[in-house]
Amino acid sequence: MRNPPTHPKSTVTDPVMHRAGKHGLMAGLLLALSCSVVAADFALEDMQGKTHRLADYRGKWVLVNFWATWCPPCLSELPELSSLHNAHKGRDLVVIGIAMESGSRTKVADFAQAHRISYPLVMGNSRIAAQIGDVEVLPTSYLYSPSGEQVSYQAGEVTRDSVETYIRNKKLN
Repeated sequence: MRNPPTHPKSTVTDPVMHRAGKHGLMAGLLLALSCSVVAADFALEDMQGKTHRLADYRGKWVLVNFWATWCPPCLSELPELSSLHNAHKGRDLVVIGIAMESGSRTKVADFAQAHRISYPLVMGNSRIAAQIGDVEVLPTSYLYSPSGEQVSYQAGEVTRDSVETYIRNKKLN
């Protein structure tokens, strides 16, 4: 994961994160990140009609993941995100998926059921993305601390282990 952009239209590049593969991701996650951005409270309505606000999750880590059904790297991280969400559900972390689809809600709902996605899903668009930050590639994930600060982002896949390691390291600092 990377330091968050300092502005929704800018990006901060961490050279360690440009290494290929999950080993580069893990190495980058082990770095203590000093930059954080206080996020404006987002409001995201999921496919069941429930509104998720960042303020509602104070005291919990929040991972917002932009993805699409047609995106191969997104598909490979879905089981990781479900595992992460299920392991922390109701305790200290929530995952919210934002489907950047041009298709119908029904298509995404059927896909989510077939792939056993256990976390809340939001139908995404440019207005939804603008509440969170830049989405130049899929998947892209933003991580918020329990105090609501946007502390990291990753353009590309994340794993359960990488997110949990990042959080453990942030707690130690």
